[in-house]
This record gives sequence, structure tokens and C-alpha cells, in this order.
Amino acid sequence: MADNSNGVNHNANGVESATEYTTDKKGAYDNGAINVAPAYSNDPGADPEKHGHYVEHAHGTGTLEPVYNEHGEIEGGTQRLLKQRHMAMIAIGGAIGTGLFVGSGSALASGGPVALWIGYCLMATMVYAMMVALGEMATLFPVAGAFTHYASRFVDESLGFAMGFNYWYSWAITLPTELSAAAIVISYWDDNTSHTAAYITVCLVMVWVINLFGARAYGEAEFWFSTIKVVTIIGLIILSLVLMCGGGPTHDAIGFRYWRNPGPFNHLAAGDGYIPGAWGEFLAFWSVFVQAAFSFIGTEIIGVTVGEASNPRKTVPKAIKRVFFRLVVFYVLGIFFISVLVPYNDPRLLNAKSGTAAASPWVIAIENAQIKVLPSIVNAVILISAWSAGNSDLYAASRTMYALALEGKMPKIFRRCTKGGLPIYCVCVTGIFGVLAYLSCGNGNAQTAFDWLYNLSAITGLLTWWTILLSYLRFYYGLKAQGISRDSFPFRAPWQPWLSWYGIIWFSLIVFFNGFTVFVKGNWDVSSFIAAYITVPIFFGAWIIWKVVKRTRFIPLKEIDFTSGRRELDEMEELDNVRYKPDTMWKKILSTVF
Repeated sequence: MADNSNGVNHNANGVESATEYTTDKKGAYDNGAINVAPAYSNDPGADPEKHGHYVEHAHGTGTLEPVYNEHGEIEGGTQRLLKQRHMAMIAIGGAIGTGLFVGSGSALASGGPVALWIGYCLMATMVYAMMVALGEMATLFPVAGAFTHYASRFVDESLGFAMGFNYWYSWAITLPTELSAAAIVISYWDDNTSHTAAYITVCLVMVWVINLFGARAYGEAEFWFSTIKVVTIIGLIILSLVLMCGGGPTHDAIGFRYWRNPGPFNHLAAGDGYIPGAWGEFLAFWSVFVQAAFSFIGTEIIGVTVGEASNPRKTVPKAIKRVFFRLVVFYVLGIFFISVLVPYNDPRLLNAKSGTAAASPWVIAIENAQIKVLPSIVNAVILISAWSAGNSDLYAASRTMYALALEGKMPKIFRRCTKGGLPIYCVCVTGIFGVLAYLSCGNGNAQTAFDWLYNLSAITGLLTWWTILLSYLRFYYGLKAQGISRDSFPFRAPWQPWLSWYGIIWFSLIVFFNGFTVFVKGNWDVSSFIAAYITVPIFFGAWIIWKVVKRTRFIPLKEIDFTSGRRELDEMEELDNVRYKPDTMWKKILSTVF
């Protein structure tokens, strides 16, 4: 270890670094004074409870940060095993799930074709605003936890806890939901309900196995899952264009027939009837708008991966830029063709809760064109999407739990990683949530209990996006207050701060009005009201409780720390530029494609 008799370490180049500390067993500080002990073992395979390195923030705030090695990895923590192609495909296809294949049909039935397309297009712009803001922060500070870390670092430690805890619980409880969905998808071929538990078991074990093999296995699995989903969506878009122009077996040129009859907009259902006129059409559009928001949830998972991404200063900006491609091709173009091919009053769209290909607008259009076999292929892809989503749920939840543990917001045991960089206790504890999927095989009471557990996190994704943009705005104005230019940053979000204000205002409105249908005359339902809004008091309650108990404060703009960890990450970037330089024709091709 370098001499630090004066409280300053020097690296091989003589550059000063922060004094190394380790936390005591109780956490970071006692009565405002940091409890520290001399730093010890640098063994990356060591138990981080005994050998974890931490440094005091450069501004002496009392917060401890982990020490990073030359690879930008926390000593004894997770490792950067996700390759550039993994990051690219996770960004492009990671969030394509049953929402796009099946849920879009329910949205079409609710709002009509034009409302569907406009709603998804507008939501795509908001998600883009959130992703570029996340991209700038994640590229500059590619650390474990990403947006939970940014909330603590740029806003308030208690906000980081509220966001992280809710985000962890949200994905943990979504895991059994996706496993149940996978079993329902299989019922398209096998409607024997006595087999449901067996199908859940197979899917659950496979999700466990992939995640227990670590980040590289997760990245490899998601690379191929995403490739299948992307190829399928592109194929369906091409097929949709052919059917629209009359190239199917029936030679029926659909054109914009269904935009004219039954019409561009539906009316919002109220009681036993519908709200008439333009107001009913607007409310139907707004209901689609809310549904569209839920279809995009999961897009931000790329931010969870940055702590395990190799060469993050290069791979993360590329991955973020590919999000725009995905939003345009899959959602703008894909939803456009869905709006054209099927009338919104087709009764098969109302079976969206079945979760199988039978309710997919694309499959309905294929059946109308009398094309055989394709419906089963689409159902197979929906099954892969559900299983892939469960795989990502466990990964995202376990890494969020790990990040919270690093910040002292979860028990220290959850910092422990294997020699291969797997946060083993986080994966095991979170993976146990998967067994809740068996509740869907039980009686009505068991299913109701499961539904309530899921409802507790219903809009956590929206609150996460809101918090990411709040963190970015604080990040942006903090840089301004301290006179730090963004010009030298590896990636800069465009049109700032206006694009972030655009996103945060819209997300605030969507959270506030997401359950508006229960206030329409004839639609009041206590369960629906609680399901729509229970997450909001849980989120802000966690924020307030942590703030009161830990006596945290909103960080003044001029005190926001933009220094800690930068030197190590900048050095990592210099090494990565040499380590990952494409020096062969094949590597140059892969670098261009991914």
C-alpha cells in the first residue's frame, strides 16, 4: 500500500488520491464524525464485509464511497463482465415484452387507432428524455446502482433510499408475475390448468440458473433473447406493410379502412355506457396514454447494468443512442401498423388478459389474412419475452439491492460477492420471490393476495423515471452553480434542461391521473383506486421516514460532489481505450454494429 502518513495516498504516477477508510460495523458515521479504520487487503475475491475499501467524499460530507480498481470495479464487488454487444442488445430489445405484443391490443380497444398511435408516440418522446438524462449521468459515473446512487448523490440520501427500496421491491414482485404470464402463454398450446405449476417451476429454475451464473450469463441470455424479439418485430412490421397493401393470401388491401370505420377514436366507458362527444374521445386517449406508459417500463434497466459494463464510457453512450432506434422502429412504426390492421371493436382484443397470442393485434391480423403457423410462432416469441422479462426482473432487483447495501441502506451482508463478482445473497433473497408465482395456481383468495402484493408497486416505474429526471436536473444545475462545463463529458444529453423539464412535468401528470377512470361517474371502485395510488404514499413515506431517522438534508447545489470516484473512472477509461481498441477487421465490424 502507498504511504499515507500524511493522510494522502500516491499512485504509481504520483497523483494524490483520497485517504482510504473502511466503515465500522454500524455504518458510516457516529454523531457526525466518521468512524474509520486503516485500510487493508486489496484481494478482489475477499469478503467485502472484512476487506471492503471506502473513501471519504472529497468535500468531507461524511459519506463514504467504495474504492475502485483499475477496471472501475469495487474491490471485492461485482465485475465488469457485460460486453459491448450485450449492452447494445439489452438497450434495443431488453424492454420488448408482452406489453408490445399483447397489451397494445387492450390499448387499441380502449382508445381507438389514432389515440393508440399518438399516445405511444408522445410517450416515446418522454422516455427518450429520461434515457438521455440517465445516459449522461451513467456515462460520467458508471457505478453500481446508477440512478439510486444519483438520487442520493445529487438530491438527498433519503430519496435514494426511497427510490432504491421501491425499485427493488417492484422488480422482485414482478418476477412471479412474469413467471405466471409465461405459464399462461403456454396455455395457448396446452389448456390443462393442472400443468400450470409444472410450467412455472421450469421457468423459475431456468431464471435462477441464469442469474446464479452471473452477469456474463445474464448478458449472453439477453443478447439472444433480444435478438429473437428484434427479428420478430421487424418481421411483423414488414408483414404488416404487406397485409396493409393487400399482399396476403386473401389479397384484401386494408389500407386505412379501420381509421375510417369504426373510426379514429373510441369513447371512454363509464358505467354501462360510454361518455359521448369529444370529451369521451379525449378521456379514451388519456387512458391509452397511461397504458402506454406501463408498456415502456423497463427501458431504464440499462442504467442498472452500468456497474457491470466493460468499457462503460464507450458502451453506455452507444447503448443510450440505440434507445432512440428502438423507440422509433418498435413503438412508433410497430404501433402504427397495429392501429391500421385491426378495428378497435374486434371482440378478440378484449381477451388481452389471457396473455396469449390469441389477443395480440398482430395475430388477429394474421388470422384475418388466413396465414397458418405464424400465430404459434408469435406465441413462442411472447413466451420468450415473458421469460426474458423474468430474467431481467431478478437481475435488476438483485443489483439494486446490492447498490443499496453498498450505500448502507441494506444490511452489510448483501455487499458480499463471490470471486466471480456475483452478489450471491442479493440474488438468492430476491430469487425467493419467484415462488409467489404458485399463488396464481391457487384459489381466488390466493390470487387476490398476489394481486395486492403486485399493486403495491404498480407505478414504481413511473416514479423511478420521475426521480431520474429530478436527479438529472439537480446534476445539471449543480454543474452550473459550480462553474463546471459539460463540454468534456463522454456523453451529453441534448436540449437540456428543457427536455428534462418536459419529461418530469409529463410524468408528474401521469402519476397523478393514472387512476382517473375510477372518478368517472359510474366507475368508482375502491380496489382500483387503491391499486392506482397506493405506491405514491409508500414512495414518499419511505423518503420521509429515512429523512427523519437519518436526519439527511437536501444537498445544496454548490455542495454536490462531482469529484469522488472521477479520477479512478477516468483512469479506467484510459486503460479501456487501449484494452478494447478494435485492432482487427472483425472487431471493427462488431464495434460498428454494436
